[in-house]
Amino acid sequence: MNMKLTPYLNFNGNCAEAMKFYQSVLGGKLTMQTFGESGMPSTPDYKDKIMHADLQNDALSFMASDNAPGKTVTMGDNVHMSLAGTDEASLTRYFNALAASGKVDMPLAKQFWGDTFGMLTDKFGIHWMVNISAPPAKK
Repeated sequence: MNMKLTPYLNFNGNCAEAMKFYQSVLGGKLTMQTFGESGMPSTPDYKDKIMHADLQNDALSFMASDNAPGKTVTMGDNVHMSLAGTDEASLTRYFNALAASGKVDMPLAKQFWGDTFGMLTDKFGIHWMVNISAPPAKK
């Protein structure tokens, strides 16, 4: 089964600064994409904010982003568990089971980057993101 659980942090506009700091401490490879680079509609003041960042070294990996336009992140309530992989049946089952007695914040749906993605808050208040990777293009 190809699946991975990754912590995902949210920031109030200082994601790039935070992730560069974490890279300076932990080392590893840092990749970041801004809202402007993503092609998603955004306001001019948001084009340089981080839509997605990923830091990986030999021992760990985690991801992060700035808050969505118009949303404020409450520090301490800014960590999500991110389940990602290619096993659509298992990931959909996990999403539905985690959402039971919880709240679906964003239903599983096809996204602009080609994958199926959804967000929920489970009955214990833990935030989850599920990303089902699109199958590779056949050659």
